[in-house]
Amino acid sequence: MDREQVWQAIDGRRLDVAELLEQLSDDERRRDSLCRGWTVRDVAAHLTLQQLSVGSAAAAMIRARGDVDRLIHDMACRRAALPTQRLIAEIRGTVGSRRHNPGVTHLETLIDILVHGQDIAVPLGRRLETPVDAAATAATRAWELGRPFHAKKKAAGFALTATDTSWSAGEGLAVRAPIGDLLLLLTGRLVVLPRLEGEGADGLSARLLDAADGGAAG
Repeated sequence: MDREQVWQAIDGRRLDVAELLEQLSDDERRRDSLCRGWTVRDVAAHLTLQQLSVGSAAAAMIRARGDVDRLIHDMACRRAALPTQRLIAEIRGTVGSRRHNPGVTHLETLIDILVHGQDIAVPLGRRLETPVDAAATAATRAWELGRPFHAKKKAAGFALTATDTSWSAGEGLAVRAPIGDLLLLLTGRLVVLPRLEGEGADGLSARLLDAADGGAAG
C-alpha cells in the first residue's frame, strides 16, 4: 500500500470504530478492552489523541516525567471523562486528515486504529472488519519496530505465515493464522493464541504466555 492508500484505510476504520461505539451501551463502554487496565471507553478516548501538536506532546511528556507508557495511559484516561458523543465526534473528525502524532509515521497510525478497533470489538463479541491489505501493511511495520512490540525478539525461531494473503516473517517452526490474527499477535494480543496453527503454534504460545503478565499492553 502506498501512503495515500494507508490513509484511506485509516479513514475507513475510523468510521467503522465510530459507528461501533455509537451502537454500544454505557455498560459495554465501561467493560474491559483487550488492553490491560484499559476500558473500552479509555481505548476510544485514546483514538481521539492521534493528532497532537509538538507542544502538546512535549507538555504531556513533562507531566508524565518522560514515561511514554504513563503518558499514553494518563492522557487517554483524562479524555475518557468527556461525553461519549464528543469522543465519537472527535474520532469522526479526524477522517480526511493526514496528520499524525510527533515521532510516529502514518504506519503507526494504521496499526493504532486496526488494533485498537479490535481491542474494543473482540471482548464485546462484536465483529469489526480488518481489511487484509491494511492488516498486512500494519503487520510488516509491527514486525520491523522495536519498541513497543519487540515482535522479532518474541517470535525468534518461528516462521509466521498468513493463511489469507501473501505475508510471512521470521524463520523456524511454522506458525500460521489469518493476517488479522497475526497482527494482533505481533502487537501482544494473546487472545488469538488458540487460533494459531502449525508445528510451532504450541511452542510460540507457551513462550508468549510464560512471558506475559496477563493481557496486552495499551
